Amino acid sequence: MVNNISILGGSGAIGSSFTLQLSFSYPNATINVFSRQQPEKMLPNVIYNIINYQDETSIEESIFAALSARVGSISDNQLGGWYSYRASKAALNMIIKNIAIEISRVNKKAIIVGLHPGTVDSNLSKPFQGNVPYGKLFTPEYSTQKLVEVLKSLTSKQSGKCFAWDGKEILP
Repeated sequence: MVNNISILGGSGAIGSSFTLQLSFSYPNATINVFSRQQPEKMLPNVIYNIINYQDETSIEESIFAALSARVGSISDNQLGGWYSYRASKAALNMIIKNIAIEISRVNKKAIIVGLHPGTVDSNLSKPFQGNVPYGKLFTPEYSTQKLVEVLKSLTSKQSGKCFAWDGKEILP
């Protein structure tokens, strides 16, 4: 049973969609949403927290699933380019792995994972949408729905890994 959920970056397209779907899927859970700004739509069963991501003391606690991306996979890189974005996602995946190892020492049931949402119709993907194959540009709602399904299927043995929207593990 899920009792506590934290969503970091809850005011963006995917974060807002996660908040909405998880609040309906887990109506008795405590849901804390963290973002730099107040979301457009607020839900009554969600606690909204405005935080400064540059202030580490404001984010010291959180078991979590972080939005990563397939471009952070070194073994999957077939195109090159996007140096900073690829490097930041590879670093995020390493942080997820490290946190999963460390948290397992005190909480064997914890699940710490990275999630790849696919290409989502958002401001971030607008410049690249012309290159996205037909049927592979997802709405935030569809992507989130698929990622929630992935989260529901995970066990603590999968902690420290990264999974795509379709449930497939993304190799480092």
